[in-house]
Amino acid sequence: MNPNHSQSHSIPGPEDICRAVLPNGIVVLCRSNFNSSSVVISGYITTGSEYDPVDKLGLAHFTSRCLMRGTSTSSFQEIYDRLESAGASFGYGASVHTTSFSGRALAEDLPLLFSTMAESLIDPQFPQDQFKRLKSQLLTSLAIRGESTQDMAAIEFDALLFPGHPYGRPEDGFVETINAISRQDLVDFHRDYYSPSGMTLAVVGAVHAQDVIALVDRFFGNWTKTTPDNHPINGKIQPPRQRIVKHITMPGKSQSDLVMGSLGPKRNAPEYLAASLGNSILGQFGLMGRIGDSVREKAGLAYYASTSLNAWRESGSWEVSAGVNPENVDRAAALITGELRRFTSELVTQEELEDNQNNYIGRMPLSLESNSGVANSILNLERFDLGLDYLQRYPGLIRAITREQILEAARLHIDPDNLVIVSAGPDGKAG
Repeated sequence: MNPNHSQSHSIPGPEDICRAVLPNGIVVLCRSNFNSSSVVISGYITTGSEYDPVDKLGLAHFTSRCLMRGTSTSSFQEIYDRLESAGASFGYGASVHTTSFSGRALAEDLPLLFSTMAESLIDPQFPQDQFKRLKSQLLTSLAIRGESTQDMAAIEFDALLFPGHPYGRPEDGFVETINAISRQDLVDFHRDYYSPSGMTLAVVGAVHAQDVIALVDRFFGNWTKTTPDNHPINGKIQPPRQRIVKHITMPGKSQSDLVMGSLGPKRNAPEYLAASLGNSILGQFGLMGRIGDSVREKAGLAYYASTSLNAWRESGSWEVSAGVNPENVDRAAALITGELRRFTSELVTQEELEDNQNNYIGRMPLSLESNSGVANSILNLERFDLGLDYLQRYPGLIRAITREQILEAARLHIDPDNLVIVSAGPDGKAG
């Protein structure tokens, strides 16, 4: 047997990912793994913070966090006691485009996960006492966030990079917007925007696909509620046309945090993988790539310095983050700008390319060692329409990326003269 053939088929693909669509639009993805006695569920419905009213930002997040606080048949305590007695877990979260859910249990307790999900997703009651308790917890979390120079710089960076767009607003809202939300707002949001249309879930573990599909049909087959087809019209996303610099003064802090960058590719853009590989070279690989080597190791200007490429459905961000002594903010920003200028004017070296290609290809199987890793991976195949064979094609796609493609992706998305630069700390500014 060809060893490469054997290896390719240990990676999820069309041969062992079962995909089914229920009549009400729910997409079910399943991959059996009988080497494990457990099972993982991961998925989403297609509603998120893009539907939040501007004066009630955080509503989708608030609603998702309150789903398991009580239903018409079970109290908050009863729901968690059932899960805990089985050693199972289940929970929700919300992002811009989706409300997500995830859970794990022994395979024999998969019906428990599905019954918990169906009960909380379809029939939450948002008890007033639990609503008040959760609101207090969310406000406490926002107060803590407001004291973080890192969080404040990141929030302002997003606001300046995505003005008028949900990507530019924090999904957990602000103190004033959470305070403005009533219990009835959660009830109305759930009624208006929760439906099975477009719901997608991945199940991985010691289960047969036909049993999973039967369970989904049993618990969700009769959920036929529809929501308005009109998608929210979000603001048009444009790259910065000038250099935008802002400092947020936070007295009493001993460190400043710096975030700077520009728009990145959306996840299914043709240049995404080249940009991702370039981002690794720029500020991830080894001791945080070129940025880490230049700003932290050689110049000693930062406590940490790295880059990130965040890719979503409509756009993305390509950003550099650094924690610096307040006196070094301007010098660090200038040095990072210089590295970005070099990155957009010169080819990366052949050694950088090959080292990062090997790293990407080598770590991919590691991300698929757990049931949750597989579930999240195959969920993204559906989310971004990548194809069920994408994970098997992935090593070849990475190996085919050239130095020229990385430079082209960098030039397409990074303009060193028109960056958004935000710092947060005791005084001074980024410039």
